[in-house]
Amino acid sequence: MGTSTNRKKTILITGANGLVGQKLVECGITNEQWDIIATGRGESRFKSRKEDFTYEPMDITGIEEVSRVFAKYTPDYVIHSASMTDVDRCEINRDLCNEQNIHATENIVAACEKHGSHLIFISTDFVFDGKKGPYTEDDKPNPVNYYGWTKYETEKSIQSRKLAWTIIRTNLVYGIGHDLTRSNIVLWVKHGLEVGKEMSLVDDQVRTPTLAEDLAAGCLLVVSKNATGIFNISGKDLLTPYDMAILTADYFGLDKEKITRTDSSHFNQVAKRPIKTGLIIEKAQKILDFQPKSFAEGIAIVSKQFNLAKENL
Repeated sequence: MGTSTNRKKTILITGANGLVGQKLVECGITNEQWDIIATGRGESRFKSRKEDFTYEPMDITGIEEVSRVFAKYTPDYVIHSASMTDVDRCEINRDLCNEQNIHATENIVAACEKHGSHLIFISTDFVFDGKKGPYTEDDKPNPVNYYGWTKYETEKSIQSRKLAWTIIRTNLVYGIGHDLTRSNIVLWVKHGLEVGKEMSLVDDQVRTPTLAEDLAAGCLLVVSKNATGIFNISGKDLLTPYDMAILTADYFGLDKEKITRTDSSHFNQVAKRPIKTGLIIEKAQKILDFQPKSFAEGIAIVSKQFNLAKENL
C-alpha cells in the first residue's frame, strides 16, 4: 500500500532547448520526486548533467512523433514551453506561427487528453491590448498582434477540452541559456554601453520583466501544488524598457547618459505592441507561494551566469 502515492511523477517538457525549457530542466532535476523528460527539436543543447534527465527529440508539429513520445513516457504533467515567440516574425509568417503555436499545441493537447496528463501551457501578456495594464487573471484578453491572437486562441481551446489544465501568463522573459541566438535586454544594454553606443529606449511601454528561473520555478510550483486555472507568473517590478536600461547601467557602473528616452512612435515595428501590460501576481503569490526576484536581483543573476559562461568557453 502507498506505492502509487510514492512513485515519481513524470514531467515532460516541450521546447527544452529554449531558454525557459533549459531552466525548467535545471530546476526540475533538483527534485528527486520527479522524472524529467526533456523534449525539443533536434539534439539536446545541454552541456552537463545529462544523467539526471532523459532527452527525447520531438517535433511537436508532427502528431505521430508526439504520439510516440507520449506513449513511451505517459507523463503525469506536461509543461508546454515550445512556441514561436518572435512577435514580428509571427506577424510576417502567419502560417508558420499558426503551425507552431496553434496546430502544434493541438497535438500536445490531444496527447494529454489520451494519456490523462495535466497540461501546463505557457502563454503571454500579449493576449491583452495594453490599454489598462497591469492585468489580473480575470481581465478579458483582446490581442493586438497575431502572436497574441494565437496564444489566446490556444488558451480558449485548452479550456474547452477534457483534461486538467493550467495556463501561465508571463511577461518579457530574460536570462541566459546554452547555445541561444537571442540576447536579452540586460546583456544588450550592457554590451551597447560598453562599446560606447548611444541607446534609445521607449518609456511608454510598461512591463513586468520576468527572470527565466522565476518562470520555471512558478511552473514547477504548479506541479508541486497540483494547481489548475490561470496564473500570472512574472516579475514584481512594473518598468519601462528605459527604466530597465537605467537599472542595468547603474548595476554595471556604465554611462547612463548615453541612454535616451523615446516612445513607440519612433520605432517602425511590423507587429503592433500593447502599450501598458504587466501582470499582477497576487494570486500566484497567495496560492503557489510564488516569490519572484526583483529586476535588480535578476540583473545580478544574469551577470554572474554570463561571467561563468565566459570562463567555461
